[in-house]
Amino acid sequence: MNLVAQFAMAAAETEHHGNVALETLIFGVIAAIVFTLLGLVTFSYRHVANRHSAKAEAWAAQHGKDGHGAGHGH
Repeated sequence: MNLVAQFAMAAAETEHHGNVALETLIFGVIAAIVFTLLGLVTFSYRHVANRHSAKAEAWAAQHGKDGHGAGHGH
């Protein structure tokens, strides 16, 4: 028996389970949901610094406008 005949017999013996794209669609849906949730978490941190602008202005007034050289050793 040659190699081509063995491949043909093996292909004939395997079962066809339907549409592979539909069977794996759930992985794409799960990935889309996870990335959407991570995007919402990231979006929720917009303008966090602006929520505490009074504290930021007080710190800037105490430490100078640029904040450079304040103990970082740079």
